[in-house]
Amino acid sequence: MKKLILLSLLVTGSLIADSSFLGAKRGVAPVNDKLYEKECASCHFAYQPGLLPGKSWVKLMGGLDNHFDTDASLTPEDNKKILKYLVNNSAEKFTNYKRSKKINNSIRSDETPIAVSQTRYFIKKHREIKKKFIIQKEVGSLANCAACHTTAAKGLYGERDINIPNYGNWDDD
Repeated sequence: MKKLILLSLLVTGSLIADSSFLGAKRGVAPVNDKLYEKECASCHFAYQPGLLPGKSWVKLMGGLDNHFDTDASLTPEDNKKILKYLVNNSAEKFTNYKRSKKINNSIRSDETPIAVSQTRYFIKKHREIKKKFIIQKEVGSLANCAACHTTAAKGLYGERDINIPNYGNWDDD
């Protein structure tokens, strides 16, 4: 009987320690759309839809003719398909992902950022990073998530997974 109780406590404890059991997940949902990856990730990191709210994706996809000083226009059909994917998987849709929820909560109702780097949450999380780490050629800008976040493609942006090129693991001490 004691073994059964101990086993029960161990299993229950391990399930409670696993945040996904409680419905909360770290990070953001990973990208899972082939067309989005083909069209968008051919030029830059495939930002997960959960990094921005739907209204931001609508604004961003509506201005692809001047997408951060580049013409990234798509066929109307591809634009519509990608926009649907982005909006259906945007930050406010995945409140069980902690980072999506925090990003979305940092955006005021009168704001429509078209880059995660424009959100209060992102700015707060990156405020201590020295400029010399950002401007080096291996990084280039804060928009290059995968340069430092080793698990960014999986939608995980935790501090323990940061490795800044030519510096090493992130240590905020």
